[in-house]
Formats: sequence, structure tokens, C-alpha cells
Amino acid sequence: MPIDPFPARTSNFSIRSGIHFLVVGGFATALHYLLTAILSVLFKWPLVESSAIGFSISAIGNYFLNARFTFESKKPHKETFPRFFAVAGVGLLINTIVLTLLMSIGLGSIISQTLSTCCVIVWNYSINSIWTFKKAEF
Repeated sequence: MPIDPFPARTSNFSIRSGIHFLVVGGFATALHYLLTAILSVLFKWPLVESSAIGFSISAIGNYFLNARFTFESKKPHKETFPRFFAVAGVGLLINTIVLTLLMSIGLGSIISQTLSTCCVIVWNYSINSIWTFKKAEF
């Protein structure tokens, strides 16, 4: 019988959860863009409103997929749902600050946005792993 070297592990850091986090995030981004395109192109809604609706729907899907698939959370949604969106809100702030900073030092928009997105991915995964979906201590 193998002995667990981390019997009281309370975070969700693992290669598996990291890969799942990226897959779920990619799906959520694709859903956001698809809904935005459908609303703005097919239904002729204004782009900003279409994007806001697409983002909102994809963010809710992102939460549920991460809770179930990425972090396999057993915690109640009333606890994890607000935490997840608080983390996302800070992620938006980080994106805005890093993007603005990188653009101000002369980096191009695509490089700046890519680096900003990487910072937000690290933030979101880390904080959701150790706070939002923290496993119960044994």
C-alpha cells in the first residue's frame, strides 16, 4: 500500500489540473467569441453588448467546468461561485494594468496582450487552486 507523501494537501496544484484549467479556459474563450459573433453578425446587435453577453455566459460555463472538471470541487457553489468571480475581477484588473504598462514602454499590442493574458492565467489558476476550490484539510 503506497503512502501519500502529502496527506494534508489542500491546494489543487497538479499537472492534470493545470492542463484542465487551460482546456476549460480555451473552451470558455471560444464560446465567448462564438456567442459574440452570433449576436453581432447574425442578429446585428452592437458589438460591445454582444461581447458582454458572450463573456457573461462563457464565464458562468467556465466556473462550472472548472468546479467540476478542473478542481473536482465538493464545496457548495454558494461559497465558490462568488470567490471565482472575485478572482476573475482581480484578473481583469491585472490584465488592464499589465497591458497598459507594457504598451506604455513600447511593446506592440499583440505581444502586450499575450503577456498580460499569461499573467492572468497564472493568477487565476493559482488563486482558484489555493482559495476558491481549496480542498478540505484532513
